[in-house]
Amino acid sequence: MTIPFTKAHGARNDFLLTWRHHIRTDLVDMPATARAICDRYTGVGADGWIIIARAGEREAEAHPAIELWNSDGSRSEISGNGTRCAAAFLVDAGLAGSDIKIATGAGVKHLRLLSRDDLHFEFEMNMGAAKIEELHAAFEDRDCVILNVGNPQCAFFVENFDFDWVGMGARIERHRHFPNRTNVSFIRRIDPHNLDVRFFERGAGETMSSGTGSTGAAAAAFACGLVTSPVTVQTPAGPLAVRWAGDEIFLTGPAELTVKGEFLVKNG
Repeated sequence: MTIPFTKAHGARNDFLLTWRHHIRTDLVDMPATARAICDRYTGVGADGWIIIARAGEREAEAHPAIELWNSDGSRSEISGNGTRCAAAFLVDAGLAGSDIKIATGAGVKHLRLLSRDDLHFEFEMNMGAAKIEELHAAFEDRDCVILNVGNPQCAFFVENFDFDWVGMGARIERHRHFPNRTNVSFIRRIDPHNLDVRFFERGAGETMSSGTGSTGAAAAAFACGLVTSPVTVQTPAGPLAVRWAGDEIFLTGPAELTVKGEFLVKNG
């Protein structure tokens, strides 16, 4: 059995995208296939696998819909970078214009195409309002904010990254305080409009950038009075822009389509 895919990345946070109608979900073990196709040594390699349904493919689906499988085979509600990649995929296929709505596990998200240069796109995405769950929390003697931006986030404030933040991220992701696990970000404030952030994502581990992580980091810093709109989030893969319009948060960043191919699935 073969599964067609297109590979894309949003600020080097990479995803494999497959049309829903190209997969016999009754014959495919989705968690196992997600782990296999995302494996960076024996598969294609990616942080996640996104299944895309065209608008109307299922009853009552007024918009294209996506489901996100993490590289460890678990499900996630949403990825900001991944949703931009899905939008680029839809625009390139001629199924979307400059104003795009995509149904995700965190609700319908509205994106606006800002620019396109061949297979490189830039979108602004309405991420919705952040829900602050604990403004003053702490784990392992470090201050953090617990919040939700469509998926769970735990945002730590640090002075530098000269410690094993990846190991700490792995521990916090699976801390008993988070029964459904959590995304973890480590934030270094530069000034009122700039943050330097590192990411440990639930189900994927360390990533070069994160759309929801950047949104959560900015929202946590904003709630603590450390930044004002707009905010540039500096990631290891480059900047992502965050701004507020009332309570709603808008994230701007790139998406690029890079590879097309077929993944071979072992029958049985």
